[in-house]
Amino acid sequence: MAKAGKGGKPKELPRDRTVATNRKARHDYDILDSWEAGIQLFGAEVKSIRDSKVTVRDAYARVEGREVWCFGIHVNPYPFARDNYDPDRRRKLLLHRDEIDEMARKVDEQGLTLIPLKLYLKNGLVKVELGLAKGRRSYDKRHAMAERDSQREMARALRAAERD
Repeated sequence: MAKAGKGGKPKELPRDRTVATNRKARHDYDILDSWEAGIQLFGAEVKSIRDSKVTVRDAYARVEGREVWCFGIHVNPYPFARDNYDPDRRRKLLLHRDEIDEMARKVDEQGLTLIPLKLYLKNGLVKVELGLAKGRRSYDKRHAMAERDSQREMARALRAAERD
């Protein structure tokens, strides 16, 4: 439950909020497409995710058969849970059949990778944003960083010009 704020009323936590992001993915990969997927979890895992005790940094997804599985999402064990679970176990992603078929086709044809971009709560449910990614070479990463820096410099210059 939420802690009490001013006046003794409990603070409301937002129902929709980002719990964890994979910032490394946007640096190492070009994201071509993305999907929203549900994720199959145990009850204690949901509580741990709501407390933001989750890491998606080195995670990836794979289509196996007609199912999509996510590997490498680390969910810290919930301290008050009775049953312990493997924090690094593979977790099934819940998608429509046509979305799974489209993912499998793109991954096989183009040699792309499925990467979880972020984990978030939507209407009280845990969702994963899954991205179809193409790996960047080191010179591409440097180019992207230089482009981002130049964009930042231009924005600063525009703000400075507006102030004057």
